[in-house]
Amino acid sequence: MLEKALSGSRGYWIWITLLFTLFIIGFFFYMRQLDYGLGITGMSRDISWGLYIAQFTFLVGIAASAVMLVLPYYLHDYKAFGRITVLGEFLAVSAVIMCILFVFVDLGRPSRVMNVLLHPNPKSVLFWDMVVLTGYLLINIVTGWVILSCTRNEIPPPRWIKPLIYLSIPWAISIHTVTAFIYSGLPGRGFWLTAIMAPRFLASAFASGPALLIIVCLILRRWGRFDAGEKAIQALAKIVAYALAVSIFFVLVELFTVFYSGLPEHKEPFVYLFAGLNGHTNLVPWMWTSAILAFTALVILIIPAARMKSDWLAAACIAVFVSFWTEKGLGLVVPGFIPSPLGNISEYVPTGAEIAITMGVWALGFLILTAFYKIFAAVRLSLDTAGNTADLEC
Repeated sequence: MLEKALSGSRGYWIWITLLFTLFIIGFFFYMRQLDYGLGITGMSRDISWGLYIAQFTFLVGIAASAVMLVLPYYLHDYKAFGRITVLGEFLAVSAVIMCILFVFVDLGRPSRVMNVLLHPNPKSVLFWDMVVLTGYLLINIVTGWVILSCTRNEIPPPRWIKPLIYLSIPWAISIHTVTAFIYSGLPGRGFWLTAIMAPRFLASAFASGPALLIIVCLILRRWGRFDAGEKAIQALAKIVAYALAVSIFFVLVELFTVFYSGLPEHKEPFVYLFAGLNGHTNLVPWMWTSAILAFTALVILIIPAARMKSDWLAAACIAVFVSFWTEKGLGLVVPGFIPSPLGNISEYVPTGAEIAITMGVWALGFLILTAFYKIFAAVRLSLDTAGNTADLEC
């Protein structure tokens, strides 16, 4: 089936060329970083995690969101998701690959990645994060490819694949929970020291991931000759609406706890985010933009007449994606270091090289995703053309 990714329209190859060019540019700057060190980034002694780890955190949520298709279809027999479940699994594969790459580029000496394998420490949350991410990657590669191959050959999937699919459901929740524990398990960082960090992560994941999938389905409907079905898209939109509402509620609960208690180590990072601290306001416009986008998207998604219009739905999903990319990205990582335990304020601004490397990793992820989706669309088109639109049961 891989040959299906090597044929396409002129627009398809322009898109592939653009992504490959961005990847090459990012790889060039990564070679410079590898030679010079992390000094070419905006990170410093006080802020040791920046744009790279922000992308990693956000993309773990995108990967985990595949469960919002797998769970209704396989546990509740929701037939509308039958045509797009594989899309969610392939989205998880590309997202996990990007997660791993962002951790890799964040290390000043990438060879130290091997220390996790050569000297595993079960007491380390990072060790368990590696385990769950690697396992989730393998599960989705196997299940997605096997089910698509069986669909193409019009044969039932093998029996052994169903337990693997069921295993992917708790595993999806575990990858974002363990990632949240990396932050909430640091007692010296008041901004992250909250018991609802994991629920906040999962709520935002179940909004941003399906929002991206809706955007992909709308793109495939217009240019990929594949229609996921209005029922499936609207069901995803409702999932996004509910998850977005829960995520906003969690943030408001956190804000009440922080400001009602008045503890400086909990309050000051939030003040820095939304009002600035001692004249430092780098993230203030970003966070207010994120908040406005989230509330605007929620209004659109909870009004049926607006949600059912493709243009409004696309705009709402883009708003959700950008909002959580900001809030779960730099809006989560950077304030954990501001102010420092000693009271210092060192603001963080990504450098051009850092942005180029980040875009390169995203480009590689979208190259992989585009190839997967091109194969998927070609298989579905051949089946639909042959008059076989039924989805094979596991």
